[in-house]
Amino acid sequence: MLEGTMRIGELARRTGVSERLLRYYEEQGLLRPERRSSGYRQYRESDVVVVRRIRTLLAAGLSTATIARVLPCMCDVNDRLIPCSDLVQELRAERARMDRQIDDLVRSRGLLDEVIGAAPLSEGAAGTKVSAAG
Repeated sequence: MLEGTMRIGELARRTGVSERLLRYYEEQGLLRPERRSSGYRQYRESDVVVVRRIRTLLAAGLSTATIARVLPCMCDVNDRLIPCSDLVQELRAERARMDRQIDDLVRSRGLLDEVIGAAPLSEGAAGTKVSAAG
């Protein structure tokens, strides 16, 4: 194996990400390991950083399709993930999409609260009356 390269098990150990998930990232075009003549994947040291970036972007709520577009234009500065200026508008659009989803969930929760609140009181285990809401 070449100096500064590792196999999938080592990358999984160093990043805390399962081998299966690393293969999924490859399928999604997020990782591009080299293949040895034996067929084994060969990862570079820099792939450790790439996997950490992927995990951060996933935790931020981005889809793998969006991450595939923005990942090449990301860098780390003082342990912070920084997008290039060309990405800011797309990331703002993603945030606006999330805001709309949050608003929809809040409305749905309110409707569910109304349904729960309309439930008749039921007998509790000790024979006391309790409401369905708590």
